[in-house]
Amino acid sequence: MDELNVTFYLKKNEERADGTMPILGRIRIGKSMVQFSTKVYAIPELWDVKSGRAVGKSKPATAVSRELDRINVDIRSACKNLLAKKENVSAMEVKNAFQGISSEQETLISLYEKCNDSFYKKVGISRKMATYKQYCVALNHLKDFLRLRYNVRDLPFQSVNPAFVSAYDLYLRTDLKIGRSTITRMMGYLHRVLKSAINSGHLRQDPFVGYMFAYVPIVPKFLSEKELKRMIATPLPKSNLNLVRDVFLFSAFTGISFSDLRNLTERNLAQAEDGTWWIHSARQKTGTPFHVPLLELPLELIEKYRGIAKNGRLFPMYSCSKTNIYLKRIAEACGIRRRVTFHQARHTYASVVTLSQGVPLDTVRELMGHRDWRATRIYAHLTHDKVSEDMGRLQKRLDDKFDYNPLAEDAMSQTTISKTEAGHNKRMKP
Repeated sequence: MDELNVTFYLKKNEERADGTMPILGRIRIGKSMVQFSTKVYAIPELWDVKSGRAVGKSKPATAVSRELDRINVDIRSACKNLLAKKENVSAMEVKNAFQGISSEQETLISLYEKCNDSFYKKVGISRKMATYKQYCVALNHLKDFLRLRYNVRDLPFQSVNPAFVSAYDLYLRTDLKIGRSTITRMMGYLHRVLKSAINSGHLRQDPFVGYMFAYVPIVPKFLSEKELKRMIATPLPKSNLNLVRDVFLFSAFTGISFSDLRNLTERNLAQAEDGTWWIHSARQKTGTPFHVPLLELPLELIEKYRGIAKNGRLFPMYSCSKTNIYLKRIAEACGIRRRVTFHQARHTYASVVTLSQGVPLDTVRELMGHRDWRATRIYAHLTHDKVSEDMGRLQKRLDDKFDYNPLAEDAMSQTTISKTEAGHNKRMKP
């Protein structure tokens, strides 16, 4: 076997606030070489490049040298134990053995990748490709975090603790400057992987104990009735804006999402015995069937674009990102002074077009293709006009049931008080 060589050096581009720099280690065996973080820090003025040690007899220098000597001994001991089992070992095998990672042991990144592979097998059945891509992005962020903060490609589960979870959360917030909702989603992905590790016996305790998910309050995203009318009535200068506006309105009056609407063809149309036209399809996201009766406006839009789109589709459509760019221009032209995205059409259907017009929540759930009514509640927000209308009807029902005249009550109270005061004054006379 080739000779084992262990060296240490300063990482000079990462000076800390106290003036110290991290010390990295390098293990070399023949042509194989690997680096690792020692988690030891030294003052640059005390560091000797040739010896790879801190020089001098000061307390900081002796403490650093003592810790590096211990690491050197541990690495050589790990290498000796490996050589007792096999003839040749690589630098990576020695590093893993030194850090407590055996070749048979499950690690954080390895298990994360297995969870992602398992998720991918469900894509098209009960999961969506877009969600799988989000899992992959979250995994890449975790790999970058391990490389930048620990200088490792993977981590044993015994090193995954509440401090690690807090450090990763801080990295997403401060280094990547990711929004709260995205951080909550990515930390949730990590938590699922760690739960899998607990169930498999790789972890004894949940590292997320004490961690608080920063949930972002849900803000209503629907267009008001006035904004919807303004979008319908405002003339637009270009044909591409008119197309995007029409597709948005179709969604606002059917509740069909962008991805589902893009896949609609004439085969999804069917006429019932009473003459009502319906759209029958299934959600691309969940596979849940949905059945939507078509109102007058969607029927007019279907007729307007009949035969224009390819492959029998109902509408010629741009990409989602381009559609949202055009919606921004449409909102400006209509005098809507806030951000408008295509997904708001689905919220508008649930809140303004159906629920505020008296359609029951269970019916809205069926129309929108939701499995659980709690998902519908995210979309369905009562407008102020609907609340005022309902309270007006309630007032009419209560008018003759509870009679109360506060003026008469006040007059009786004043009379009683006056009599009481008069009697009191008579008793007080000498």
